[in-house]
Amino acid sequence: MNREELLRLLRQIRTGKMTPEKAVERLRHLPYEDLGFARMDNHRAIRQGFPEVIFCEGKTVDQAATIARRSLERHGMLLATRASREIFTAIKTKVPRAIYHPLSRAIVVKPVRPAPPIGRVLVLSAGTSDIPVAEEAAVTADLLGSRVETLYDVGVAGLHRILDKRAALDAARVLVVVAGMDGVLPSVVGGLVDKPVIAVPTSIGYGASFQGLAALLTMLNSCAAGVAVVNIDNGFGAGVLAHRINVMGDSGEQRADSDSDRDSGSRKRKRPR
Repeated sequence: MNREELLRLLRQIRTGKMTPEKAVERLRHLPYEDLGFARMDNHRAIRQGFPEVIFCEGKTVDQAATIARRSLERHGMLLATRASREIFTAIKTKVPRAIYHPLSRAIVVKPVRPAPPIGRVLVLSAGTSDIPVAEEAAVTADLLGSRVETLYDVGVAGLHRILDKRAALDAARVLVVVAGMDGVLPSVVGGLVDKPVIAVPTSIGYGASFQGLAALLTMLNSCAAGVAVVNIDNGFGAGVLAHRINVMGDSGEQRADSDSDRDSGSRKRKRPR
């Protein structure tokens, strides 16, 4: 249940279309449901606008599938990250419309009637080896409701590749830049645009990369302004943050349009006949 569904429920009570007793039955699994091995946060969609996401690493197939089934019953949509094909098969058996993204290892079940995507989030990867983390960010932001575009293998070893894509960089509202090795690409992108840049270090690299620590430190020490950094390989976190920034931009544009309309109307009313 999200905010819109809760408001709909309250309106049905007010108009008499639903009894208070039936409403209580609908709400009885809030704020959480105890499954024995997990406590599902069913209130999260109301607080944050999206249901709890399943992080599948460390969970058994039965545990992940049970959580997924209950979550879909409550919310009608699902995102499960770092999922194996075995977990996907178990979920797919119960939910035929589930989709598995093999690169990101994400399982997605979109709402039956998804809202049109908004804004523009651009996800870049420095190398082809960074694509799995970039795809996790892209899949996440897409499911949350952002319009997502991708631009892969544009690292600094061939700087002309990113410079050829200035139009795509400028058109984005938020940019997610994923890089391993030396982790320099976010600084390059940050120096080219006036938009928020979310840097994602990956664990890709040779020995002295220290499983992504070198890229993380490079990004934290970026000389480009407006670059934020998430944890190593955390494409999911970057996708969520990018979407939230993107949504704020969309809301800001709507408020600006509304203010402009009101100002225009006010001027018209003051115009002498």
